Amino acid sequence: MRLSGRGVRCVRGGREVFSGLDFEASSGEALAVVGPNGAGKTSLLRLIAGVLAPAGGSIVLEGGEDELTLAEQSHYLGHRDALKPALSVSENLRFWRDFLGGMTSDPAENLAIVELDHAARLPAAYLSAGQRRRLSIARLLTVRRPVWLLDEPTNALDTAGQKLFSTLMGDHLARGGLIIAATHMPLGIAARTLRVGDAS
Repeated sequence: MRLSGRGVRCVRGGREVFSGLDFEASSGEALAVVGPNGAGKTSLLRLIAGVLAPAGGSIVLEGGEDELTLAEQSHYLGHRDALKPALSVSENLRFWRDFLGGMTSDPAENLAIVELDHAARLPAAYLSAGQRRRLSIARLLTVRRPVWLLDEPTNALDTAGQKLFSTLMGDHLARGGLIIAATHMPLGIAARTLRVGDAS
C-alpha cells in the first residue's frame, strides 16, 4: 500500500498555504510533517482525510481496498478529540465503532490497552485532556483502518502516555499500516520527514 501526493496545492480563505507539495508513505512507514505554525501541516492532513479539497495536484492511495475511498480507509485524529461529553467513555467508543463500521475489535479491551478501563462508566465530560486523548487513541484501535493521520498526536499526553502511544504506533506500522503525523515533537518511532515551508 502506498499513499502519495503530487503537486498538491492548498488554498484557505483565498490565501495559498502551499503549492507543488509532493509526499509519499508506504506500508510500515511513518512520515512526520514538520514546519512552523501556519505552514499548512494540519491543512495537509485534512486534505488527505477528505475534509478539504485540494486546489491542485492529486492524492492517491494505491494497494488499499478498491471499493473504499481514502477517507474510508483513514483515521484522522485532530487537535480536538471528537467526543460526546454526555456519553460515558465506553459509550463514546461503542458509538464510533458502530458509526465507522468496518473491521472492529473489542472496545473494552482497547480501553484497557490505553489504561482507561477504570473510567469506562464515567461521562467523557469529566475526563482530563490527557484522558480524552487516550480515548481518541482507543478509537484508532477499535476500528481498524490502515492510514492514521495524526495532528500533534502526543498533545496533552504525559510521559507514560507518550511512551504507550509510541508503542501502539509501532504496532500499527508492524501490521502494515502507515502513519502521517503533523508534529512539533519527536514521535518516538522511526519516521521520514516532510517539511512544509514558511507561511507567507
